[in-house]
Amino acid sequence: MTTTPSDFDIRRIGGRIGAEITGVDLAGDIAEGILKEVKGALLEHKALVFRNQSLDDEGQIRFASQFGALTTAHPTVPGIAEQPRILPVDSERGAANVWHTDVTFVQSPPKASTLRGIVIPPYGGNTLIANTAGAYRDLPKPLRDLADTLWAVHTNDYDYAGPQAKDDDERRQQYRDVFVSTKYRTAHPVVRVHPETGERGLFIGAFAQSIEGLGTTESKDILRLLQAYVTRPENVLRVQWNPGDVVVFDNRITQHYAPDDYDSLPRRLNRVTVAGDVPIGVDGSSSRILEGDEAAHYTPAAAS
Repeated sequence: MTTTPSDFDIRRIGGRIGAEITGVDLAGDIAEGILKEVKGALLEHKALVFRNQSLDDEGQIRFASQFGALTTAHPTVPGIAEQPRILPVDSERGAANVWHTDVTFVQSPPKASTLRGIVIPPYGGNTLIANTAGAYRDLPKPLRDLADTLWAVHTNDYDYAGPQAKDDDERRQQYRDVFVSTKYRTAHPVVRVHPETGERGLFIGAFAQSIEGLGTTESKDILRLLQAYVTRPENVLRVQWNPGDVVVFDNRITQHYAPDDYDSLPRRLNRVTVAGDVPIGVDGSSSRILEGDEAAHYTPAAAS
């Protein structure tokens, strides 16, 4: 099926973040003009929702690749056997119930993430997505001026993927061991300049564990203060999933959170990510590797 302009519509669903796009069959051919509008909508709204799609794994990969070159599933966690670019976001592996931006512990984090609903619990299991540019604009000027000068150390070696107090602690510990099998530490600017729009956004989240030049207590206090602006309700979109729904968000200027509020029910989304570039700070400086490698096995950006 080919989408026609008469079917196509972009409907804002949040004041600061989010739009729902209708009249597009992601499994079919998307006209060049409509694809250009979709890409523009992603830059403007930062998160897009496509309802009632009929994508399979190959279709999701094909759709995601229209936004750019793709990464493999993850720097340390393997994808599904048949499709190494697909990461199953599966409740059996644990819940990502912390605010974060995907894979910021490497030097070149993803440009965008696509999620497709596979198994959705009858209640709970939403995804929250936050606009970090809105958070930056909300900062009082003294805090903005401070944030502009700060660099945060991001790492995968912390309890984001840690075991939880449930019956399957051993399995979750095994997953954590895989998650940190290669340790990464990268210094990123706390305020990242978006490479396409020029917007400034707070580039922090759960992988940001310390501030360069500051001790543990000061780092945690500053990160907690800045993070509180990211998660203000006016900056947050809540996506309620149905099987087949597809969500795309700009990983360079958003954070997301998946509340673990569906008891022990199964939940699975499939994630395919678009490769990004090295973040740039307000002063024009680029992110730096502190530990680990360029993750060339993960992102083609490392080879450029």
